[in-house]
Amino acid sequence: MRTRLLPLLIVLMAGVLLALGFPLAVSVAAAQQQRVVVDRIDDTVRFAALAQFVQGDDSRGERRSTLQEQLNRYNATYGISAGVFDRDGDTMARSPEGWSVPAAGEGAKAFQEALSGRRSQDPPQVWPWQLDGRLVVASPVVRDGDVVAVVFTDSPTEQLRSRILNGWLLIVAGEAAAMLVAVGAAFRLTGWVLRPVRVLDAATHDIATGQLNSRVAAASGPPELRRLARSFNEMADNVEEVLEQQRAFVADASHQLRNPLAALLLRIELLALELPEGNQEIASVRTEGMRLAQVLDDLLDLALAEHTSASLELVDIGELTAERVAAWRPVADEKGVLLVGPKAAVTAWADPIALSSALDAVIDNALKFTPGGEEVTVSVTSDGPLCSIVVADGGPGLTDEELSRVGDRFWRSGRHQNVKGSGLGLSISRALLSAGGGGISYAHHEPRGLRVTVTVPRTTP
Repeated sequence: MRTRLLPLLIVLMAGVLLALGFPLAVSVAAAQQQRVVVDRIDDTVRFAALAQFVQGDDSRGERRSTLQEQLNRYNATYGISAGVFDRDGDTMARSPEGWSVPAAGEGAKAFQEALSGRRSQDPPQVWPWQLDGRLVVASPVVRDGDVVAVVFTDSPTEQLRSRILNGWLLIVAGEAAAMLVAVGAAFRLTGWVLRPVRVLDAATHDIATGQLNSRVAAASGPPELRRLARSFNEMADNVEEVLEQQRAFVADASHQLRNPLAALLLRIELLALELPEGNQEIASVRTEGMRLAQVLDDLLDLALAEHTSASLELVDIGELTAERVAAWRPVADEKGVLLVGPKAAVTAWADPIALSSALDAVIDNALKFTPGGEEVTVSVTSDGPLCSIVVADGGPGLTDEELSRVGDRFWRSGRHQNVKGSGLGLSISRALLSAGGGGISYAHHEPRGLRVTVTVPRTTP
């Protein structure tokens, strides 16, 4: 979930920073240009004061020389073209020599505005990528209420563009630092929010795999998740209580029914003594009674398997499996089935008694459905953190639909109803293995048959 939530938060934070950064960058550029424009306005006002009295009775041209000297010094110092022009466009003084007011564009527009008695409007914004950008400012020269001339400046923008770019680099560095802080905060935030979710997911998985005592610590995370954790714990307590009552009922019912059933079977045997030997009805009743006794025994075993916790220890799985194969080999020989045992030596964590019982059920099931002349193979392999015991038989196998139901309580294939069994053996095996962190799965065995895989952990669960 973090991989989906974290990019979303990062994109949102990046969008917020960009939304703040763009106006800030525009504001920095406008402020830098405004400062330059104000300086140019001050300069034009100063030159306008000098140019007010150039015309008229300045017969010796002293004031004109002073104005020209000031313009030359200004151009040499700052590299800014400046000049004073009368209403007809004739030059009163200018620097550098030969420079004139542009005939079109922003310069011409600013000049015309100054002739009308208004200072020219602020020039368009200059951006760092405009290598040929210029700043033009024009101010009127007023004498006796009339505009007699115009002071015009044309400034290069290299320094202005450089200052704007430096300001933008500072903004980018600040936003990059803010983004790093935001990403770190997003990691902490998502961890704080999702930690209870991960714990809840782990607890849910534990309960789904049979560890009903798993609970969630409702001490961290947002209030809604803490409340969800408490509700989950209450639900788990109720589920565990209901299942415990169910197990207790099954165990008690199985135990209580065994005595009446034993008495009934005894009476059937006594009744059989009074009837002719080989009576089919008595044989059928005896068979059904024995089957009912087996079902009760299996129900009691299932209740105990689901209730008892596993006693795990480090076990040589290859050796234990070989022992169970040797124990079942006489049964296989009697049926004419070749039972092949494992040769690998692999250690894993398991309850030896529970694993032996589960293997007995799986091997017994394989031998039941494998006809004479076929083979049942038992192998042991290690696969990463798990140790696998595979029992592959040469029986008729199961269909895909039957494969999805195998292992359910009391379920038996409709094609094998005449085979002895209660339909609880594999359910008991699954309960025994789940208590120790193991599992059991089923698959087709080519060209025919069923492959049962029993897994136990190689590391401490």
